[in-house]
Amino acid sequence: MPGLSFGKNDEIIIGHNSHKYKVKIGWGILDAGKNPVNDCHEMVEDAKGRLIMCTNETKNNILIYDKSGKLLETWGNSYPGAHGLTIFNQGSEQFLLICDNARNQVIKTDLKGREIFKIEYPKETGEYQYPGQFVPTESAVNPVNGDIFVVDGYGKNFVIQYNSKGKYIRHFGGNGDAPGQFKCNHGILFDTRIKNKTTLIITSRQQQCWKQFDLNGNFLSQIDLPGSFICRPVLKGQNLYGAVYRSTSESIADSGYIQILDKNNKVISSPGATEPSYVNGKLQTQSKQDPARVFLHPHDVCVDSDENLYIPQWASKKTYPIKLERI
Repeated sequence: MPGLSFGKNDEIIIGHNSHKYKVKIGWGILDAGKNPVNDCHEMVEDAKGRLIMCTNETKNNILIYDKSGKLLETWGNSYPGAHGLTIFNQGSEQFLLICDNARNQVIKTDLKGREIFKIEYPKETGEYQYPGQFVPTESAVNPVNGDIFVVDGYGKNFVIQYNSKGKYIRHFGGNGDAPGQFKCNHGILFDTRIKNKTTLIITSRQQQCWKQFDLNGNFLSQIDLPGSFICRPVLKGQNLYGAVYRSTSESIADSGYIQILDKNNKVISSPGATEPSYVNGKLQTQSKQDPARVFLHPHDVCVDSDENLYIPQWASKKTYPIKLERI
C-alpha cells in the first residue's frame, strides 16, 4: 500500500517519496502514575538537543526528553491550558513562550521554568472586553528584533504583535472568510527560507490552509491543504511540517496524519495519509490512510537535528509522543 511498508523485523515504515520514516514503537513511554500526560500539545528541541514538550497535565506541564526517549527533567504545575510552546534565542540564552488557553495568558519562562513575564489579554486592541475572550494557541518570535506574535486561535482569531518585553504594537486578522482573516489561526511561523524576505505563515485550520503574510500583516498568498485540518507550521531547512489533527471533516475522530512540504510549498510526503497528488498545480483532497493505526490526533511536529520527527497528540488516550525515525 502506498505510504505504508514493513522493514526487517516487521518495522512499520510510513511516508512517501523522499520523506519516509520508521515508527519507533515504545519511544518515550513513561510511568503514567509518576509522569502522566493529558493532551500532548507541542514540542521543541533546545540547543542541547533536548526535546521539550508541553501537556495540560498540571502534575508536570513540561516534560524534557533526550532523543532516546529517556525522561531528563520535568517542571510546571500551574499551566492547566498549556497549549502552545515556542523556543527562541535571546542573547546567549534560550527561552520558552507557553500559550495557556485556560489562563488566557502567554507566559515567558527560562528553560528551568522560571517565569520572566506574562502577556495578558490584549485590551489595547479595543477588540477584547475581558480575559476570557483571549484564548491564545501559539506564538512566534521574530529572530531579528525579538518581537512576539501571538495567535488567538480559540478566541477572536487576531494576530497580536508585541515587542520583546511584551508591549503591544499592533494587531491584524480576526475571524472571517476574507483572505486576511482566519477560521482558527491555530499556529504561526516566521518563514526565513528566502534571504531578506522573511514572511509569516499562519494557520487557518477550518479553511484547511496556511496563509502567508508580510511582517506588517498584509496578506500575500495561501497554501491550500484540502482535506487537512492542519495545526502550526514548523520549519526545518527548506521544508515545512505540520500535524493534521483531523481530516475530511472535523467531526471524524482519530483521522489525523502529518504533512511535509518542500521549498516551493508543495506537499511531498503525508505519513498516515493518502499520497499527495497535484492536478494542474492544485493539491487534490487527501484523507487518512493509516492501516497500522500509528496516529489518532497529531497536534504538532518537532523535527530534530537528525530530521527525525516527534509527534505529540491531542485527545489520544493520554498517550506519549510518537517518534518517527527518518530513513
